[in-house]
Amino acid sequence: MKKNILIIPGDGIGQEVTTWGKKVLEAIADKYNHDFIFDEAIMGHTAIEATGNPLPDETLEKAKASDAILFGAIGHAKYDNDPTAKVRPEQGLLKIRKELGLYANLRPILLFDELLDASSLKPEVLRGTDILFFRELTGDVYFGEKKRSEDNNFASDLMNYHRYEVERIARKAFDAARTRRKKLCSVDKANVLETSRLWREVVQEIAKEYPDVETEHMFIDNAAMQLIKNPQKFDVVLTANLFGDILTDEASQIAGSMGMLASASIGDSTGFFEPIHGSAHDIAGQNKANPLASILSAALLLDIAFGLQEEAKAVTNAVAEALKDGWRTGDIANASTPADKILGTKEMGEKVLAYIK
Repeated sequence: MKKNILIIPGDGIGQEVTTWGKKVLEAIADKYNHDFIFDEAIMGHTAIEATGNPLPDETLEKAKASDAILFGAIGHAKYDNDPTAKVRPEQGLLKIRKELGLYANLRPILLFDELLDASSLKPEVLRGTDILFFRELTGDVYFGEKKRSEDNNFASDLMNYHRYEVERIARKAFDAARTRRKKLCSVDKANVLETSRLWREVVQEIAKEYPDVETEHMFIDNAAMQLIKNPQKFDVVLTANLFGDILTDEASQIAGSMGMLASASIGDSTGFFEPIHGSAHDIAGQNKANPLASILSAALLLDIAFGLQEEAKAVTNAVAEALKDGWRTGDIANASTPADKILGTKEMGEKVLAYIK
């Protein structure tokens, strides 16, 4: 197989972890005789510093010409502390999602047994958890009209959805549920929000096309509680942009660390694969970041973008073997982890490569 893969390291630790996602893809190409052609581009704070634009035209052109994109992270503290900044790193991420038609964000919450103690939740609550989130990406308050009054005493963000936006991600979620435990939970706030009432109506209509899938509707506040109380009850979770953003970050604690969670943003063409963690500038350049989420994002890329399920499994198995043998980065270590088993970014990446080879 011959494919073009664009690497966008982004900001902060993104530049470190994507190194290992790329190395893993190179190792898979060598082992399974594929031809992966790599290119690189800038986005986010790095791009603003270089060009004044969080998503330069050259990056967007490369993205549209690629078969898949492996992304690192985006953001910088200077923007977090300046809410008045007109140009922000996150604008680049929102724009590339829009330009590539990436309307579905897939976030698998896959718990490795070796990390049961890394979570703040009890092992008996967590064991057996396997959730796949479908978060809508192109609608909601993130893209609605935004206003601020001239006297700076009022602000508003318009929450909006079109029927087709709900239909297309609902079908992808139901299709996925059919390949898993045939359970789908749609999360909304239909008792208060008109957009959620439309969301629920559309999901109910689509559900009739999938009589073999058990469909449940849950309000966002209850879903947030149930996710902590009984995460095993969930299989496929379908939700809107804002609610999905919050729930998937909450769910990261099930896996023990954001450094363990991969994601895929897909539409009908080029897929965009990234760890869910941020740029973490406080540890950038210190060889402390966990590269496993980027490596698992590379596994998702192989599976979802290229249909290479055996190769994707080889990557996931390599991560599992590294964890089984006791290797940890600082974020997933605990008080009983021997000091010589706690690795830096580079060393953990090298361990996974060794298991693949």
